Amino acid sequence: MPWPEAAEIAGQGGLIDPGKESLSQYAFGLRISVAFSVGLAILIGVMRILRGWPIHYLIIGGYVVVMLMTIIAPKEIIGIAYDAGGVTTSTITVPLVAALGVGLASSIRGRSPLVDGFGLIAFASLLPMIFVMGYGLIIF
Repeated sequence: MPWPEAAEIAGQGGLIDPGKESLSQYAFGLRISVAFSVGLAILIGVMRILRGWPIHYLIIGGYVVVMLMTIIAPKEIIGIAYDAGGVTTSTITVPLVAALGVGLASSIRGRSPLVDGFGLIAFASLLPMIFVMGYGLIIF
């Protein structure tokens, strides 16, 4: 979902001021939330590979947080948050991040590229959902 379009819908729905400045700030906030969360997700994924943390604990814990935040987040932001998780798995992000994970895992002795290299994409789609719902809690 294009972020200016999400801002226009929020403005038309009366959630934010429909003025140009408010719409611009809201769209910028969404972009920053997603960008920061993807960067943090890749950092956590790289740390997981380096430290050997089990992926299932991080993924299960992350989705528990997503479910809990879905309960408390404003209903107006939930759809955008779930879309943000899907947007981050684009045609550029997936090959780039997968190559990073597989390359890193294959360069570390004792790590399997098949087991350790493919968790980064899951994190890159998980954290934006959490951060955008958090953004909604702050804004709305």
